[in-house]
Amino acid sequence: MLNEYQLEIIVSIAIVVGIFVVYLIFKRSSTPQTPSEKPEKHELPETTAQETVKIVPEIQEAPYEEPLSEIPVFGTEEGDFGVTAPIFEVKPEEVPDRRKSDKTIQKRSVPGHGKITKQNFSEFAGERILVAEDNLINQKVLMGLLAGSGIELVMANDGQEALDILENDTNFLMILMDAHMPRVDGFEATRIIRANPLYDHILVVALSGDTASDDIQKMKNAGMSEQLEKPLRMESLYNIIYAYTGKGTPNDKPIETNLRKILDVDKGLQTCGEDEDFYREILSEFIADYGNSAVKLGEFLRANNLQEARAYLLDIIGVSENIGAHPLGEIASNMKLALSDAHERSYFSLFDQYKVQLERLMQEIRAYLGREF
Repeated sequence: MLNEYQLEIIVSIAIVVGIFVVYLIFKRSSTPQTPSEKPEKHELPETTAQETVKIVPEIQEAPYEEPLSEIPVFGTEEGDFGVTAPIFEVKPEEVPDRRKSDKTIQKRSVPGHGKITKQNFSEFAGERILVAEDNLINQKVLMGLLAGSGIELVMANDGQEALDILENDTNFLMILMDAHMPRVDGFEATRIIRANPLYDHILVVALSGDTASDDIQKMKNAGMSEQLEKPLRMESLYNIIYAYTGKGTPNDKPIETNLRKILDVDKGLQTCGEDEDFYREILSEFIADYGNSAVKLGEFLRANNLQEARAYLLDIIGVSENIGAHPLGEIASNMKLALSDAHERSYFSLFDQYKVQLERLMQEIRAYLGREF
């Protein structure tokens, strides 16, 4: 047990210690903090915030004095070019109207001419034709036909490819459009083309073996202005290109000039011993036997029955000379020779001439038989 004296000492010591502790706490709280003792706060000093408020309005309100014609383009990445980008003011009236082409399709008549060869297509050098054809053999035939002519052919394997090409290139005289193709066929592609004024200057020509009147009307309704029949005839292609370009000069004089005397009556009478009754009888038999010879020849050629066509042409050549129909006999003779060249099929071009000449001959024969003597 502690006596009274010891307790007083302990209490005194406790009071002294307590006073000392209170003193230390009071002193620490009243002493200014050093920079190292500041609490870590991620805040800008008061002065920095005030400066920011002052700078922002100065940037927004400062007038821009750099000229509009040249604005320096500065880079901040490595490899800065340090170039000047010009700015051009475009007036509204100087903006081209892209909603419509500035070209139009114009057609001219094709005069009569002689046999067309591959060399004749060089007259259209510089023209560009887009061909939409899915058959690779037909593509090769066209490329071979126009090889060396100076005509540029751009090939598309279907209607969609043709449309894709036109989006970036509209500098074409015409489009040879196959009617039946995968993905987008010729009819749908033509309707899309005709609906776009940017393509108004481009002629669309159907390539098709469909020759029935309703098929041709369907092509016209889709917007195909012309039609080329398959297999393609050299003269027909030449006539189409000639009609829609300002270039080209047929290589011969018109047929009307070359073949003035369609029916040489004097020659026919001479063959018949000047017996006009006999001559009239032969002319009547010619109408009956060969008046539809163009139809029969056409059947032979389309069926590729060249042997039958050759024999039939041989008969026509002999009969034509007997009645004085020199022009028809000459065309038939040239066609017979052309049958040996089955690759180019130039005989189809001569066949077109034959049909025209036969019709004129029939008119003259009927006119002669109707005369009194």
